[in-house]
Amino acid sequence: MRTEGINAALKQCRRTREHALEGFKTLLRFPSISLDSAYQPQLLACADWILAEMRRIGLENAQKLPTAGNPILYADWLHAGADKPTILFYAHYDVQPVGNESLWHSPPFEPTLVDGRLVARGAVDDKCGIWFNLVAIDSILRACGRLPINVKLIFEGEEELGSKHAGPCIAANRDLLAADALIISDGPFSTEQPIIGYAVRGCVTGEARLQGPPHDLHSGRYGGAVKNPAHYLARIIASLHDASGRVLIRGFYDDAIPMTDRQTRHLNQLWKTIGPPLQRAAGVDAFLGDYPGVFAERATSQPTLDVSGISGGYQGEGARNIIPAQASFKLTIRTVAGQDADKMWTRFVEHVMAFAEPGIRIECELLSLAHPFLMSDDSREIGAIQRALQTTLGKEALLMRHGGSLAIGGLLAKELSLPVTMFGYGSGDNSHAPKEYIVLEDIQLATEVAIRLQFELGRQEL
Repeated sequence: MRTEGINAALKQCRRTREHALEGFKTLLRFPSISLDSAYQPQLLACADWILAEMRRIGLENAQKLPTAGNPILYADWLHAGADKPTILFYAHYDVQPVGNESLWHSPPFEPTLVDGRLVARGAVDDKCGIWFNLVAIDSILRACGRLPINVKLIFEGEEELGSKHAGPCIAANRDLLAADALIISDGPFSTEQPIIGYAVRGCVTGEARLQGPPHDLHSGRYGGAVKNPAHYLARIIASLHDASGRVLIRGFYDDAIPMTDRQTRHLNQLWKTIGPPLQRAAGVDAFLGDYPGVFAERATSQPTLDVSGISGGYQGEGARNIIPAQASFKLTIRTVAGQDADKMWTRFVEHVMAFAEPGIRIECELLSLAHPFLMSDDSREIGAIQRALQTTLGKEALLMRHGGSLAIGGLLAKELSLPVTMFGYGSGDNSHAPKEYIVLEDIQLATEVAIRLQFELGRQEL
């Protein structure tokens, strides 16, 4: 029966592929840019259109969950039975600004076919994650009358803003969003080498500000006598790392969950494919040493700290003979699974405040915080994704630990206490750049993977 259901759903999907493609193009025409309030009406119109599509295909409880910013969209279908898992699928409907329009060869919000690529802002980041999931659900319901699993959908409108208003909404709707697992449909899809993400680092950003004299002072009168905040700033930054790049903040590496031998093998296998081009793209002649891990580990599975900006004193042309009144620096801390982001910020603040003394006042401000998350690399969900890919593409996915951060993933994992994995449908590139595109011929394959995934997740023997 399961095989008959899959075949019927795939047949339905193939029969209606042109209609589905037109629906995708309609979704792409909405300029749902969250970073520019001038586009708020179009963003809300996009949300309303998605809600209407959810209801049209037979999803229930379709609604806007209000936030202090853009609404989060929700819908569900919960009739598969108590013996079937409930899976929460996430994607986001907001998109990046278009940037320099002169670099686009076609209107950014008019999907245009160019050399086998469908070019439009949002094509891979992340409207494909919304639309392909909806097409998969529609195909299964039309062919079979029911889904093989219980489904909940959450589509966000502020991912490109760092999900800054999502927290209270998620906390207020824990029961509504409760599930057995979360699958984040955001990220790359490759028919050549599929990838499944099972870990994402957290991100803590902040700023340290140092105040010396109440105003700039003439260095000829006060140099060598008044404490210079720029000098103390340099001392603080120099104290953050040793020569190998190891972070010297007390407890910085504590609580991090180490990789297993199998996870290390996964990483090394993946890095043979993506490592060399990634290192070449950096455009540098040399990298830091191997403590606390080789390049692949440091870029994905180890906590890191980077100074991202420095300011203080005179920045204009020529020289100005002063002792500056202020100096500051901004930083980014990447945390890994097992580490508490708030605690990492506290450790940083304690380290910096140790440099405060009479004549030098220091204050630290937390700017943003995203939690890390980690899923078992042999989980039921990852196994289901692997089987869906194997059947559709004939290839096994490599497992990836993402070095970057996704605020909503860590937030959902923390608030809802559920396992998270990332599997995207974006077969293309330029997601934050001009001429964003998705590969046209891969759209059908990605949608068929989405269909098979639901049946694999519903297998009784899981």
